[in-house]
Amino acid sequence: MTVTAEDILTGLRPWVEAESPTRETQAVNRVMDLVAADYRGIGFAVERIPGRDGLADHLRATAPWGGEGPGILVLCHVDTVHGVGAMGPAFRREGDRVYGPGVLDMKGGGFLAFTALRLMAEEGTGGLQVRVLITGDEEVGSPTARALIEAEGERARFVLVPEPARNGGRIVTGRRGVGRYGVTVHGRAAHSGIAHAEGRSAIAEMARQVLKIEAMTDYDRGVTLNVGRIEGGTTDNTVPEWCRARVDLRMDDAGLAAEFDAALKALAPLADGFEIEVQGGITRPPWRKTPAIQALFAHAQGLAAEIGFDLKDIHTGGGSDGSFLAARLPVLDGLGVDGAGAHTLEEHLYVSSLVPRMRLLKRLMETLA
Repeated sequence: MTVTAEDILTGLRPWVEAESPTRETQAVNRVMDLVAADYRGIGFAVERIPGRDGLADHLRATAPWGGEGPGILVLCHVDTVHGVGAMGPAFRREGDRVYGPGVLDMKGGGFLAFTALRLMAEEGTGGLQVRVLITGDEEVGSPTARALIEAEGERARFVLVPEPARNGGRIVTGRRGVGRYGVTVHGRAAHSGIAHAEGRSAIAEMARQVLKIEAMTDYDRGVTLNVGRIEGGTTDNTVPEWCRARVDLRMDDAGLAAEFDAALKALAPLADGFEIEVQGGITRPPWRKTPAIQALFAHAQGLAAEIGFDLKDIHTGGGSDGSFLAARLPVLDGLGVDGAGAHTLEEHLYVSSLVPRMRLLKRLMETLA
């Protein structure tokens, strides 16, 4: 059966137009409704796992072939980063580009996997059991999905992750680790006009801490720290007694993860009269290409050559749910659509990438054994 890029876009559009920022639980659950209906429509058994801690549900879709033995685990997420309406029209096409929240990261790749599985169901070309885990909290570190992902890994032989391609269509065979932290400074409030000298400005102390944290970045060692959000204070005429910051840490190996995790947790006041609290930790471990991953990549390269394109790999910086399993299973990541602008208001996919990359996913799932 022939599937065109236009067919894929037609099916993808409802997923994208159902905007789904992670923290807007009902919005994420609405797109879960669409995904569940699509998978049931192709004969998959769908289990809905209720959300917790204020986050959305997750889905497990199981193929009607392959029995119960170890098989292929496909990891997808449908939560996105921008608030509803932030990009204007949720689905917009300009030539070879389609713009929209999550169209690249990663509803586009998730729908490619669905399309490949639909074709396999229609053609009867299924082999190994395929389980698709669709999660709703990946963009905040998968706090409620991680245990599900690790449990699914216990009954998987291969893991395929249709996150976006990188750098012109490269797939991912290694990723940096990720740490997420909250830093809170406690100072002392005072009236800024009457008793300014009696106050201890938590915002001023946080400014000093931010410079220290950012200075820990070491490009030569593959370590970056980013203070991405700050909030604090009460009113313009009150010396602020509190300030909070969110810190993102990226690193290339487990030793660096431990070193910089410890450095952040050891943050101490740089001036008198303050207290500092640090919460958080490493949310996704770093991973590198193992021999098993190299063998899986070589297999994918051969399939891509048959399809008609040259497949290359990359070690990259963005986090992924594949990171939880790559130390013990062959994982291929970045198998989704090609495009650019992930996590920006210019996020887009390349229409020309849809069919070749869908075909690669399909051939992988048909040939892995």
